[in-house]
Amino acid sequence: MRRSIRAVIFVVVKFQVKPESVPVWLDVAKPFTRATRAEEGNLWFDWYSSAERPDEFVLVEAFKDSAAGADHVGSPHFRSGLDALKPHLVGTPLIVSQSVDQEGWNKMAELAID
Repeated sequence: MRRSIRAVIFVVVKFQVKPESVPVWLDVAKPFTRATRAEEGNLWFDWYSSAERPDEFVLVEAFKDSAAGADHVGSPHFRSGLDALKPHLVGTPLIVSQSVDQEGWNKMAELAID
């Protein structure tokens, strides 16, 4: 029996943070992160710091479908989260947002570990 794959909304956002905000960035983002992870349609919402730029943080997030993504953007914690992050930014974040035809992470075949 073939499993049906549904499209998820996959989002990656790069944030360039003021140098003085680097040490507190994840703490500032914590309420927004916690609230988003609790959303019914959220699959993941994970922060990473750049290995090459200490002032750059990358957010990787995914939602079950476009409705869940729209619910996220329309939520009160979305607006309050952006309001909390904005004073710490150097410029406008860069975003990639796409619908992808898979339900989660796949294993990387080129680097399979037996």
